[in-house]
Amino acid sequence: MAIFKPFKGYRPPAELVKDLASRPYDVLDSEEARREAEGNPYSFLRVVKPEIELPEDTGIYSDAVYEKARENFRSFIEQGYLVQDPERRFYLYAQTREGKTQYGIVGCAGVEDYLNDVIRKHELTRADKEEDRMKHVRATNANAEPVFFTYPAVDEIDRISSETAASALVYDFVADDGFGHRFWVIDEAATIERLERLFAGVPCFYVADGHHRTAAAALVGAERKKANPSHFGDEEYNFFMAVLFPDNQLNIIDYNRVVKDLNGLAPEAFIARLKQRFEVKETGTEPFKPEKPHTFGMYLEGMWHSLTARPDSYDDSDPIGGLDVTVLSTHILDEILGIRDLRTDKRIDFVGGIRGLKELERRVDSGEMKVAFALYPVTMKQLMAIADTGNIMPPKTTWFEPKLRSGLVVHTLD
Repeated sequence: MAIFKPFKGYRPPAELVKDLASRPYDVLDSEEARREAEGNPYSFLRVVKPEIELPEDTGIYSDAVYEKARENFRSFIEQGYLVQDPERRFYLYAQTREGKTQYGIVGCAGVEDYLNDVIRKHELTRADKEEDRMKHVRATNANAEPVFFTYPAVDEIDRISSETAASALVYDFVADDGFGHRFWVIDEAATIERLERLFAGVPCFYVADGHHRTAAAALVGAERKKANPSHFGDEEYNFFMAVLFPDNQLNIIDYNRVVKDLNGLAPEAFIARLKQRFEVKETGTEPFKPEKPHTFGMYLEGMWHSLTARPDSYDDSDPIGGLDVTVLSTHILDEILGIRDLRTDKRIDFVGGIRGLKELERRVDSGEMKVAFALYPVTMKQLMAIADTGNIMPPKTTWFEPKLRSGLVVHTLD
């Protein structure tokens, strides 16, 4: 069974929270972060993207970057930008996008649960990105940013969330991207104890977003355990910060593809090849957004088409074979366009659905790309089935929005 426990979080005063809370480190590059934090001394990007305060030619993995993270985190505490709660708490975090709100409990998951697959994954991680976040955790002695987990919904946890949401807020703001963020402190001892017991009854958690941060936090915890001859098991380094959202409140957004060329084929010949595996219909100039699995939108030569996969093109009994990204990768990208490695091939790019289908049109109409494909999003059921069976999703399959804001609360390892 899973472990989830309260902690003494470091949080900003309410009057600073909108200026301090930032987007996560991995959704913007150094130059974008530099612009976003300009003129704002409170921006938490100064902790999670500290290279913005160093010369522009500084390598993002240089020792100076991690030392600046340590320096800035300590400074935020010393200046009162972050203040520690006096006792262990859970927190409730609500995010609102386009009128829909999802409620997650903030607490600490267990390092051993990650290592023993009680916390289940669906993506591969890269060693260089793991090491980057490990160095950041070591330097700051903290989980500066939470990871985004989900779990099979529990009615009583939902009820506690609803009751908490009816109480006094500590933070309530709309970020510059238009997404709303609200935050409550759960400080009643009986409620905290009840939540711990309820989460202990959940068989497993699932990483939704933040695989590299999760791996890094767990590996640093394992390092600390190995280095401590008097390790007992309840030390703070045995736990790392996460936000747990019930699966029935989450929706995965589509993650689409654009390709630079047709692998030497004329458009007519390309469509003829598609018809061997798909029913192809031209739908006009308005974007075609797939509304069911195994249906795709394609933008080519200024026109949209619907592609419906023939039944022999997929296997819904196979957690991977039933994914639309697998159907597209196997029968179009590989068989027709010759794109076999999505991680390394420079002829393909990926566009998060949050940017809309007009972005696909723009990339093609500009001449940068030749063809675009719009996909029906993966479901939570598919994500959990893949994680449960120990499988790994193809690259760039899931996109969650809104992203968790960084700096609302921080967990330290001592």
